Amino acid sequence: MIELTDVHKSFGPKKVLQGVTLSIPTATSMVIIGGSGTGKSVALKCVLGLITPDSGAITLDGKDTRKGDRDAFLARFGMLFQGGALFDSLPVWQNVAFRLLRGSLKRPKAEAREIAIEKLRRVGLKPDVADLYPSELSGGMQKRVGLARAIAAAPEIIFFDEPTTGLDPIMAGVINDLIREIVVEMGATAMTITHDMSSVRAIADNVAMLHDGVIKWTGPVSEMDNSGDPYLDQFIHGRAEGPIEAVR
Repeated sequence: MIELTDVHKSFGPKKVLQGVTLSIPTATSMVIIGGSGTGKSVALKCVLGLITPDSGAITLDGKDTRKGDRDAFLARFGMLFQGGALFDSLPVWQNVAFRLLRGSLKRPKAEAREIAIEKLRRVGLKPDVADLYPSELSGGMQKRVGLARAIAAAPEIIFFDEPTTGLDPIMAGVINDLIREIVVEMGATAMTITHDMSSVRAIADNVAMLHDGVIKWTGPVSEMDNSGDPYLDQFIHGRAEGPIEAVR
């Protein structure tokens, strides 16, 4: 469904992506792993068109992502942001229904609220949360609201940017399980970027290891532990010694 072919991106003298090639099949969950600053977020933003690659091609269903109706293109995506990215001035239900209250996906206000409450239920939050503000919620609840917003417009593709950052291990496990359930339930194509190995094992069908601006290894999550790739092996086991140099 999503294909990156020899994608390059630099910022001044800093080369971030140096020939990323990756395929994400329809209705599968791809998790991109790699250390901080390796270009995971840049790759995601290139797919969304928030950043324009210097060279290479990115296609969605075989069509160039830079051509065609931009609004129609973005309407196919949902996203769970790393920090939640909730609007402090809006109650929870309006955060969840944000895309349903404006633009091409606009619904009547009452209908949008009803959908928002149903999505909140889907992520384990009660209807009375709908009229609270983000500042009144715990970190785990805010992450669930972000997940409800990501699925509110029934997207075909969902991106998850470090979905468990800042959460305790138990809540991280809850979020991982929710993501997996929802992706399977919706039949969505998912792309996650993370360095949390518990998320990788819970969410992924396939894994890609990004390092030095290229994909060092990609394959089914079931083959990850016996990949034979020194970069992947060092990363998933958290070893200080190996081809990946620790920044001191």
